[in-house]
Amino acid sequence: MAVMGVQVVVSLLAASVMQKMAPHCSFARWLLCNGSLLRYKHPSDEELCALAGKQRPKAKRDRRMNGVTDDKPLSVPRDIDLRLDTSPITAVDALVLRYFLEYQWFVDFAVYSTAVYVFTEGYYCLADPQKETNIGVLWCLLTVAFSIKVFFMVMRHYFRSEEGGERSVCLTFAFFFLLLAMVALVIREDYLEFGLEPGLAGVSSNLESILKQRGWEWTLPLAKLAFKLGLVALCSFLGACLTFPGLRLAQTHLDALRMAANKPLTQVLLHVSFLAPVLVVVMWIKPISRDFLLHAPMGKQTVQIMSDSAYNTARLWTIVGLCLLRLVVTRHHLQAYLGLAERWVEQMRKEAGRIAVLEIQRKITRIYCYVSVVSLQYLGPIILTLHCTLLLKTLGHHSWGLYPEPSPLPPAATAAPPRPRGEDGEDVRAAVEQITGVLGGIFTPLFFRGLFAFLTWWVAACQVVTSLFGLYFHQYLAAS
Repeated sequence: MAVMGVQVVVSLLAASVMQKMAPHCSFARWLLCNGSLLRYKHPSDEELCALAGKQRPKAKRDRRMNGVTDDKPLSVPRDIDLRLDTSPITAVDALVLRYFLEYQWFVDFAVYSTAVYVFTEGYYCLADPQKETNIGVLWCLLTVAFSIKVFFMVMRHYFRSEEGGERSVCLTFAFFFLLLAMVALVIREDYLEFGLEPGLAGVSSNLESILKQRGWEWTLPLAKLAFKLGLVALCSFLGACLTFPGLRLAQTHLDALRMAANKPLTQVLLHVSFLAPVLVVVMWIKPISRDFLLHAPMGKQTVQIMSDSAYNTARLWTIVGLCLLRLVVTRHHLQAYLGLAERWVEQMRKEAGRIAVLEIQRKITRIYCYVSVVSLQYLGPIILTLHCTLLLKTLGHHSWGLYPEPSPLPPAATAAPPRPRGEDGEDVRAAVEQITGVLGGIFTPLFFRGLFAFLTWWVAACQVVTSLFGLYFHQYLAAS
C-alpha cells in the first residue's frame, strides 16, 4: 500500500488550497455575491412616515400631539404605497447572513471534494493503481457526512423556533418517512432494484465464514434485521431533515415560474429541474425502466435497446446531469425567495388597519438574512445526491462508459494466516493489508451497490414527497 502516493499529495494540496483561497476565491460566496441576486432593502422610519402623510415626530411634545406615546410603537396604515428599493448582494452584505460561514465552508468543501474525485477517477483510468486506496471515496464520504450535519443544523434551528409549528411538521414527516422506508424495504427486487438483499446475503456469508474460523457463532436473521432497522432509522432522520428543503423548493419553484412568465426556455428548465427527483425515483423502478429498455416491446417481439452495464452507466450520467441542471437554475430559486419581501408588501397593502414600522422592517430584513439558509436547503440535497451517486459508481464497481465495468463479485473473504514477525514497519504494513483485505472481502461491491443505490433513491423520494406536498400547500392551503 502506498503511504504517500499521488492521491495523498493531491488531497493535501486540495485541503491547503481550500483553506488558503477561501477568503479570496470562494464558489459559495460567488454564487450569492456575484451581483445577479437583488435583495430588497427595508424602508427607514422617515420614508414610512412620509408615505403615511406625516412627519416623524422627534420631540416628546410632538409625539404626544401626533398620538404617539413612549409605550405605543410608531405605526403606519397598511395600505400605504410602499415600494421597496433593491440592491445587489455584495460580500460585505453577506457577513450578516445567518449561517453564512457554514454555508460557504460546506459548499466550497463539496466543490473541492468533487474536484478530487474527478482527479482520482482520471488517475485510476490512466494509471490503474491496484494497491492504492481511492482517496476520492474518502472525500465523498466526508461530503455525505457533512451534508447530513448541515441538514441537522438547519432542522435544529426549526426545533428551536418559538412558534412550535415547524417542530410538529418535522416530527410528523419523520414518522411518515419511517413507515415509507419500511414499505420500501419489503418490496421485492423485481419492482425496486436496489440490490440490498443480494448485498446483505454476500456480507453475511463472508462474515460467517470468517467468524466460524475463529470459533464464533453467527446469527444471520438477527444481523439482517439490525441492519435494516438502522437503515430505517436513518431514512426517517433524512426524511425529517429534507422536509423543509422540499417545502421551500416548491415555494421558490412557483415564484420562479411567475418571474419567468415571458421566458419559455427558463420555464422548461425550471420544470425539468423540479421533476428531476421524480426521474431519479423512476429509474430504480424495474418494470418501467430497466425491463422496458432491455426488453422493449416491438410488435410481437422484444428488442434490447441497451445492456445491463449500459443502463447502469446511463443512470449514473443522468443523475449527474440532473444535479448540474438544478445547479444551473439556483439563481432563479434564490431570487424567487428574495422576492418574498415584495410579495409580502403587496399582500400587506390589501389589508386594512395599521402596522408597526418595526414589524415591516423586521419582516423584510428577516427574509434577506435567511437567504444563506435557503441556499443550504436548495444545494444540500443536490450535493448529497451527487456524492451518493459518485460513491455508488466507485464502491459499486460501475463504469462511466469509458472503460468496461468491473465485476462486483470479488473472491470470498478468508482470514489470512499469521505472518512471521519482522520489522515494525513491515508488521504494520502487513496488519493494514490484512485488515483491508478482510474488510474488502466482507463489504463487497455488491453490498455497496445496494446501499448507495437505496440512499440515492431515498433522497430523491423524500424530495418528491415533500415538494409535491409543498405545491399543494402553497397553491391551495396557504392561499385559502
